[in-house]
Amino acid sequence: MESVVADLEGTLLNDSNAFSYFMLIAFEASGLVRFALLLMLWPVIRLLEVFGKVDAGLRLTIFVATAGVPMSEIEAVSRAVLPKFYFDDIDMEAWRIFSLYNKRIVVTKMPRIMIERFVKEHLRADDVIGSELSENRFGLATGFIQDDFDSITRSIGALFGDEQPRLGLGRPQSGSGPLFLSMCKEEQHPPFTTSKKQDLHRIIRPLPVIFHDGRLTKRPTPSAALLILLWIPLGIVIATIRIGVGLMLPMWAIPRMAPVFGGKVVVKGTPPSHAAPGNSGVLFVCTHRTLMDPVVLSAVLYRRIPAVTYSISRLSEILSPIPTIRLTRIRDVDAQKIKRQLEKGDLVVCPEGTTCREPFLLRFSGLFAELTDRIVPVAMNYRVGLFHATTARGWKAMDPIFFFMNPRPIYEVTFLNQLPVEATCSSGKSPYDVANYVQRILATTLGFECTNFTRKDKYRVLAGNDGIVSEASKGTPAKELMSIFKKIMGDFKLH
Repeated sequence: MESVVADLEGTLLNDSNAFSYFMLIAFEASGLVRFALLLMLWPVIRLLEVFGKVDAGLRLTIFVATAGVPMSEIEAVSRAVLPKFYFDDIDMEAWRIFSLYNKRIVVTKMPRIMIERFVKEHLRADDVIGSELSENRFGLATGFIQDDFDSITRSIGALFGDEQPRLGLGRPQSGSGPLFLSMCKEEQHPPFTTSKKQDLHRIIRPLPVIFHDGRLTKRPTPSAALLILLWIPLGIVIATIRIGVGLMLPMWAIPRMAPVFGGKVVVKGTPPSHAAPGNSGVLFVCTHRTLMDPVVLSAVLYRRIPAVTYSISRLSEILSPIPTIRLTRIRDVDAQKIKRQLEKGDLVVCPEGTTCREPFLLRFSGLFAELTDRIVPVAMNYRVGLFHATTARGWKAMDPIFFFMNPRPIYEVTFLNQLPVEATCSSGKSPYDVANYVQRILATTLGFECTNFTRKDKYRVLAGNDGIVSEASKGTPAKELMSIFKKIMGDFKLH
């Protein structure tokens, strides 16, 4: 069996320095204090590297980023946050060579827990060999690694036995490079080039990252991390002003005033006119990008349109500037709620049931198609610079705050034409056919791809659960507010 052994840092990934990934662990698994501390130690770590003490610098980085952090939290961040940043840094030329072999092994000095899921699921590696992070009897990381980095080379030898790997990919000057590359029959070093004569039909693409979590949109390199730390205090002030002004202004004034406060709302297409008294309301079927989709839609339409919700917190409902209608996930009960509201006027629904950050649309529920023929698809999208406005593991009530903390948040609203009667259930089409059709035209409008993934799939990947919060566990709005306040004023753990 043809086998390949490839270094991760600087080979399969463009960046040879893993510091930014430990910054992500510090930020997402612990909080701002550890994030700032690790950044302050970066000059020391860099100095160690300059004097040839690369392993010592890496040990210090691992210790500061992980000491005292629950191993379960490190694993959760490695599962939900890191894969997106790894994927964006893949060296596609190295990947093309790596993917041609039957047996693929990835080597790294980073703790195996941080990269195993990514390399096996997205790079399609058969095995990963890295350092092992030790933990104490309380399930907390000690910050130390088991054995030493030389054990990585011994593990490669034990894995292959008397067999010699066909190809080694790595940097000739990397710490693990000269050791494991010498064990291979052939070796290649960056930069890589693929020959046109190669068996291109055998090359497979890395599995894309559709679901990911975490608040940071940019990989926190030292310069980016410094920018984030300097911006957060100012961002909180700006977000407070933006939210306060938005709550005081009438709906029609919000899009006009957004540029004054650094935001922007882009509207495309022609929205339908207000339903005449006595007529059934229009059902706006939106793509779901953030918690604020219905609010932005109401602002664009200059009126407060109720929105159906699934599992937002009670505090979010109280603070919402538009009416919300909580669904039960019991189909008949929810159908009656939606019908009653449509008899009163317009309504907003997001049939994906949850948000997705990447250019993919989740499967649309067909419930909305059964209840009315007055369906107007609306393509919602947004752009931010520093912070994501969605979360699966953290407090969703913080989503609007993080959105408005961005220097220049932008929302795009595209109205499509109301569905013709022949495209609705009135013409004999099934609700699923109508839902799939609406999904396709919205995906085409946004340049996205359709998927069959659901809310459950997302939360199983990111949080290890089905994403359904019981009423008993939600608590009162006062408790939620106090919990958030303590979190912000305490360790400022931004999830």
